[in-house]
Amino acid sequence: MSGLVITFMLFDAGLKLVPLNVVIETTAALGYPPSAGLARGLGFVALTCTALYAFPRTAVLGAILLTAYMGGTVATHLRVGSPIFTHMLFGVYLAVLAWGGLYLRDAEIRALLPLKLPSAEV
Repeated sequence: MSGLVITFMLFDAGLKLVPLNVVIETTAALGYPPSAGLARGLGFVALTCTALYAFPRTAVLGAILLTAYMGGTVATHLRVGSPIFTHMLFGVYLAVLAWGGLYLRDAEIRALLPLKLPSAEV
């Protein structure tokens, strides 16, 4: 799960850091200024959050920051009226994958949030 999130975010950050014309056009379509500097700034933020998430010592901070970043994408798509399940909730899907991956790879997170069924009393 974590690998999927990291791969997607590296791809997304890379596109924004270049930035390709499609990135600038899409940014403008979402209501932001068509600026290469803005795209690069978003790419830098995405890359930083992803790097923090990828390393075990800073993975929790990275997951929190990625969740905040994804919250921004949800708010942006909500504001422009994007389709709910494909665009607006994509950030939620990615954040859930990020936390799911962190849950699976970090014993301290599993201890903090144990997912077990209540035992039946006899």
